[in-house]
Amino acid sequence: MTTLDLHADPVDLTAALVDVQSVSGQEAALADAVQAALLAQAGHLEVVRNGDAVLARTNLGRPSRVVLAGHLDTVPVNENLPVRREGSGDDEVLHGLGTVDMKGGDAVFLHLAATVTEPRHDVTFVFYDNEEVEAVRNGLGRIEREMPEWLAGDLAIVGEPSNAVIEAGCQGTMRVELRQTGKRAHTARAWMGVNAIHALGEPLRRLEAYEARVVDIDGLTYREGLQAVRISGGVAGNVVPDEAVLAVNFRFAPDRSPEQAEKHLGEVFDGYELSVVDLSPGALPGLTAPATAELVQAAGGAVAAKLGWTDVARFAALGMAAVNFGPGNPTLAHTREEHVAAREIRQVTRVLRDFLGQ
Repeated sequence: MTTLDLHADPVDLTAALVDVQSVSGQEAALADAVQAALLAQAGHLEVVRNGDAVLARTNLGRPSRVVLAGHLDTVPVNENLPVRREGSGDDEVLHGLGTVDMKGGDAVFLHLAATVTEPRHDVTFVFYDNEEVEAVRNGLGRIEREMPEWLAGDLAIVGEPSNAVIEAGCQGTMRVELRQTGKRAHTARAWMGVNAIHALGEPLRRLEAYEARVVDIDGLTYREGLQAVRISGGVAGNVVPDEAVLAVNFRFAPDRSPEQAEKHLGEVFDGYELSVVDLSPGALPGLTAPATAELVQAAGGAVAAKLGWTDVARFAALGMAAVNFGPGNPTLAHTREEHVAAREIRQVTRVLRDFLGQ
């Protein structure tokens, strides 16, 4: 089993984590190493295992609790293992699967778990499995069902890559399908049929004319988006199609509830029946929460809106403020070219150490 040195430079710890392959569903080896390291090197923490998730926490009786959460899994290998290191010092760059998404963030959290023994907040560390696959397999969902007390806190910090800048909240996402029916006929006698694909013309015109809302929440700008993402239909090259389906994705600002988002789409596509096929609510930034304000101050006041969806929404649904904060450029996630700067790993470590108070 791989031995992890949690007291090492978190850049070196990142490299060690990357070299333990942990594609979704295959996190056991890394979870074993994380569990063993926490038990051996962080005796001040209570450590438990849940499936291939490892959880640890302080129990100091502090008036507030912060949850640091990072997933252990990666997308499949794409000729980007083992880790490759270039440069030195803060100019060093680590290349390889998971450097960005999100073993750099995991390394920061593990290092802090072992080295911050008297934080000003009680701290819970959650290293979970199956984030990169369908939501029903996400380890956070299992932990919420089986050990909900381990996710409770005043602020959740998810170590997703954010260019070492705090990204608050996240947008919600909803996918709907608009189905049109017609009547089949031979294209040589098209007047005898009704073309279902042609019937999508009006919904597509509404999408083309749609003006997305821009909203300010806690001083952060969230830009909504409504886009057609797929059209399916057609029977054969000489048949008028009798069915066509338009799939639409709505990225909505976190001031809308899922019910409000669905109502808005009903207004946009008035006269058409919609089926919701996928939905994840957003998360408000929560910048007015005391713990969040402390974190922003520790980071020098820089904060941005998270435009995509992340697991901060799961914590927000539990009534907590939640932010994304981790090293790495999110546009590199899931690419063969994934790489992270040592400078960002160390910067996130410094900010969180200052925030936690040791």
